[in-house]
Amino acid sequence: MFKDFKAFILRGNVVDLAVGVVIGAAFGTVIDSLVSDVFTPLLSIPGETNFSNLSLTVGGGVISYGNFLNALIAFLSIAAAVFFFVVRPVNVLMARRKTEPDVESTTRDCPWCMSSIPAGARACAFCTREVPPAPVPAEV
Repeated sequence: MFKDFKAFILRGNVVDLAVGVVIGAAFGTVIDSLVSDVFTPLLSIPGETNFSNLSLTVGGGVISYGNFLNALIAFLSIAAAVFFFVVRPVNVLMARRKTEPDVESTTRDCPWCMSSIPAGARACAFCTREVPPAPVPAEV
């Protein structure tokens, strides 16, 4: 049982996930500080209030909508940072390293049922009818 657990823990994706969670938590703390200490005071310059102090009292309950605004700004900041500094660069790198052909170039439509079949297929796997050979692309 310990052997299985050790194999699970030492898998590369588990370790990567753990590192990602730790880095993500630290990044979230930095963004929270950026929002509460920089963005919200700048946004409240025209007024004389900080978002975290904004609240509404209804009956006996207090609705702290200023804290919600801070959390919303933090979420949008994190989402933008992850998109622009992680997702887009990784997509660019993956597009450069792409070695597989496009799916469009390796498949064609069955003339009978219009299902997508491999370009070299002689019969459709979906309707089981024979299909004519794929046209040979003209050489340039």
